[in-house]
Amino acid sequence: MEQHEWRVEFSWIKAHAGHRGNELADQLAKEAANYKNIEECYTKIPKSAVLSELKEQSVQQWQNEWERSSNGAIKSFFPKIEDRLKLRLNATPYFSAIVTGHGNIKSYLYKYEIIIDNPMCPCRKGDQTVDHILFDCTVIEQERDKLKAAVTRTENWPMSYNKLIIKYYKNFKEYMDKIIWNKE
Repeated sequence: MEQHEWRVEFSWIKAHAGHRGNELADQLAKEAANYKNIEECYTKIPKSAVLSELKEQSVQQWQNEWERSSNGAIKSFFPKIEDRLKLRLNATPYFSAIVTGHGNIKSYLYKYEIIIDNPMCPCRKGDQTVDHILFDCTVIEQERDKLKAAVTRTENWPMSYNKLIIKYYKNFKEYMDKIIWNKE
């Protein structure tokens, strides 16, 4: 363009108002959209587009495999891989125990006969399970009330594990870090 001493300016103009250049551009765009055998006019795809597509395909493949797996405990908290990947988790042993249903939970220790004679929670109101810890244990009721207060500002209690961890991760983690585990 510099060879011909052209000067190019960009400015907004009202569409469909009879401007010759705008009308021509509109006509050419419509013809191109309706032309089925148009040849591609590019030969390279940006690296960012390729990486984005590969990530999307990987997450979809992971999701498909996740849905076929039988590990129900973690899937209750994270049924969608994409939701899990969006969270910046700082997993503590207590957090991991709740999410996996393993670790220092009496029902798990009792099931696998790991130095425990019964699965009863210290509150004596039922077996110490993930559900019991999150929603029923009276020993940790004061800490749970803080979590519950954060949730009930906008949601109903109790709520699904997934919603609890995705929408209220910070409160959930604080709860997990403050509760007393297996104290008699």
